[in-house]
Amino acid sequence: MSAAQDVVVIGGGQAGLAAGYHLRRRNLDFVILDAQESPGGAWRHMWDSLHLFSPAEFSSLPGRFMPPQHGEPYPEAAHVVDYLADYEQRYGLPVHRPVQVRGVHRDGELLRVETDSGTWYARAVVSATGTWWRPFVPAVPGQRAFTGRQLHTVDYRSPKDFTGQHVLVVGGGNSGAQIAADLAAYDGVEHTWVTRRPPRYLPDDIDGRALFDAATARRRALEAGRPDTGGVASLGDIVAVPPVREARDRGLLVHAGMFERLDADGAVWPDGARKDVDAVIWATGFRPSLAHLTPLGLRDARGHIPTEGTRACDEPRLHLLGYGDWTGPASATLIGLGRPARDAAHEISRLLS
Repeated sequence: MSAAQDVVVIGGGQAGLAAGYHLRRRNLDFVILDAQESPGGAWRHMWDSLHLFSPAEFSSLPGRFMPPQHGEPYPEAAHVVDYLADYEQRYGLPVHRPVQVRGVHRDGELLRVETDSGTWYARAVVSATGTWWRPFVPAVPGQRAFTGRQLHTVDYRSPKDFTGQHVLVVGGGNSGAQIAADLAAYDGVEHTWVTRRPPRYLPDDIDGRALFDAATARRRALEAGRPDTGGVASLGDIVAVPPVREARDRGLLVHAGMFERLDADGAVWPDGARKDVDAVIWATGFRPSLAHLTPLGLRDARGHIPTEGTRACDEPRLHLLGYGDWTGPASATLIGLGRPARDAAHEISRLLS
C-alpha cells in the first residue's frame, strides 16, 4: 500500500486521538496509524488496580466529557479504554491498525512514513507514540547476578502473581507508590518499597486537576522568564489516591533507602544490610518512544529533540504530542492534551496553506 495524506499521525492512543479531533476540525485529510490491535493505547496494558488521579469530568479529551464510572470517584483503566474506543468511533477518526511504523524519512517536499504494511506520504507528521513502550530501568551493580524475577511497571498486573514471595518495589513516584500499596493490601505477599528520598505526598484533597494547573503555571512562568516556583507542589510528588492513602494511613507504606547493589538472592544496602527477595519491580519511569524518528536526525547531544511548542525546531513538518511538559504542559495526561493538540493542528493548517 502506498498513499498520500495531508497529515499522518503516528500513535492511536489518547494523544493521537486528540490530534485527530483537531485535525478534523481544520478539515485536513489525515490518517492515524496505531500499532495496537484495538483501541485504548497504553491504557489497555495497565495493572488491574490502576485508577486515574482525577475524577472523570476532569479527565476528558477535547470535545467529549468522559462519563463517570458508577461507584468510582476515580475511574479505573478499563473505563478509560472504553472511553477512548467510544471517542474514536464518535468522531469517525480514520485509525488504521495494527500498523507498525518503521521510520519517518524526508522525501522532497513530503515526509515518507515507512510501515510494516506499506508506505504513506505526508505533508506533515504528528508523532504521538508516548512513553509506555520505552520503559527505563537504571543500571545497578549485580543486576545480572540476581536470580529472581525482574520486571518493570509495564509488566506488572496483580499482586496475585507474587503470592508467597517477597517483592522489592523500586521507585518513589506515583507508580511505585500505587504498586507498593497494591502489594501491601494483599495477604500472602511481602514487599519492600525502595525510594531515593523519603516519599512526599500531595495533600489528600489535591488530585490531577491541581497538577495540571501547576504544570500550566510552570510553563507560563518559564516562557515569561520568571523562576519556576513549582506551583502547588513539585510534579514529582505522590497523589494520594484512595488505595495509596489507605495503605499509608495503615502504616503499610514504609520506605527504605536505595540499595547499593543486587546479589544472587536479593539487595544489599551501603551499610552492609541485605534482604532476600524473590522479585524486583522497577517503577523507574519511561523515556519517549521516538525510534521511528531516527532517520530525520533531529536529536541533540543529549538525545533530545528540541521543540518550540509541539513543533520540532529543525523539521517544521513534524510535531510531537503527548510526551510530557516539553511538548505542552501536562501533555502526557488526558486533561492536558487539549491545548497542545489544538495548537499543533493550528500550526499544521497554517503550514499547509
